[in-house]
Amino acid sequence: MSSAERRALADQYGLTKMGVRPPLWSYVKDVASRWAFIRVLGTATAYAKNQNTYLGQLWAILNPVLNAAVYVIIFGLILRTSRGVENTIAFIVIGIFLFRFVEQSVNGGAQSINKRTNLIRSLHFPRAVLPISNVVSHLATLLPALVVMGIIVLASGLLRDYDTVHITWEWLLLVPAVALMWVFNMGLAFIMARAVAITPDLDNIISFVLRFAMYGSGVIFPLAHYVGRLPESVQVWLEPVLTYQPIAVYLYLGRSSMMEEEAFVQEPIMWILGVVWAVVFFVVGFIIFWRGEERYGRD
Repeated sequence: MSSAERRALADQYGLTKMGVRPPLWSYVKDVASRWAFIRVLGTATAYAKNQNTYLGQLWAILNPVLNAAVYVIIFGLILRTSRGVENTIAFIVIGIFLFRFVEQSVNGGAQSINKRTNLIRSLHFPRAVLPISNVVSHLATLLPALVVMGIIVLASGLLRDYDTVHITWEWLLLVPAVALMWVFNMGLAFIMARAVAITPDLDNIISFVLRFAMYGSGVIFPLAHYVGRLPESVQVWLEPVLTYQPIAVYLYLGRSSMMEEEAFVQEPIMWILGVVWAVVFFVVGFIIFWRGEERYGRD
């Protein structure tokens, strides 16, 4: 059979060559058609993480609670680093819970290709399914944790040194804030999946980069208080960089939704930036990942 005949036969039955990167739009449609698989894979992964422990799925809530408790005790109560913030507990708890979502998405995205080599080599599907499903799994564990986060924020207002916290309509804004963060995290997961798949050594330095991102995003203390101590020549460029970088923007949106403080009054520019960062990172990350499609599972 000649090559022309083989090509005609493949076209007749809709067959495509394996291991070749498809056109971008075809790839997008293929990924979108796998949403049911993405959802099942993501929820199954979230469920399997703590399946062999005594407390099971409670660890999805206990982990961020214990993590936040450590930072509240050390930085909020002992060192009192959250100066300029009326409710230190709410400030740190919201920061830890939301940043943990970013942290898990980055780590999960970095490992989504290298940890699924057998699956990649066994089945034919768009590899973008893997980082997306990984972020979906972390979103599934975040949602019940957000309920606990809200309870802690309310309870903090019962303490003697803190003002009473009220549930207002602005708490509903936490939903779009988390949704934007989810889209942003998928973009990060795409970028990290491609980078680590090509250069596995990068996986060893992610934790250091994330630690820098945590302290540089105001997760446990307000950056403005400390940036103000620097020379004005440094403040001019450093303050807007730290304030408007994506992680800081999403932390601000989460805090402004739940905390009744003048420092967290809703600002339209922050919502605009939240949308811009989410779209830019998702689109750029998806394209970067798509360009390496034919290499995954082969290197």
